[in-house]
Amino acid sequence: MTLYAAYGVNLDPALMSERCPHSPLRTTGWLSGWRLTFGGEDNAMGEGPMVTIVQDPFEQVFVAVYDVVDQDMEALEKWELADIGLYFKAKVRISALAEDLLCEAYVLDTYEGGIPDARYLGALADAAEAAGAPDDYVHALRTRPCRSND
Repeated sequence: MTLYAAYGVNLDPALMSERCPHSPLRTTGWLSGWRLTFGGEDNAMGEGPMVTIVQDPFEQVFVAVYDVVDQDMEALEKWELADIGLYFKAKVRISALAEDLLCEAYVLDTYEGGIPDARYLGALADAAEAAGAPDDYVHALRTRPCRSND
C-alpha cells in the first residue's frame, strides 16, 4: 500500500473511487511549503498547462490522502501520466488533523508557467469543494486568472 497525496482533479472523491476503486480515502490535510501552480504548456497532451505543485516556503496545498493498494497503483500511474514520464513521484509530508503522514505526490517534470483553461480550472475548484477544502481555498481557485473557453 502507498499513501498518495491527491491534489487537482484527484481531490474529487467520486473521481478517485472510479480511478482507484480499492483505495479508500484516509484523510485530508495540508502540504506545507508547496504551492499549486501550472506548467508544461507545450506538453505532449496538447491541452495547455497542467496542474502541479512546486516548493514554496510561504504556501500550502490542500490534499486528500488515499491508501492506494498495489492493484490500483498501475492505473494511478497512467492517470497521472507518470508511465510516460510527464509526472514523477515525490515524497511529501502532509499535516492531517490527527497526524503527519509521509506520502507520495505526483509533480510535473517540466517548467512552471502558463495560464490554465477556464474549464480545467473550474474542474479543479469543483474537486476541491467536493473534498471539503476550505471556502477561501476554493474561492482562490475560482478567481485565479484563466483563459476563456472560446
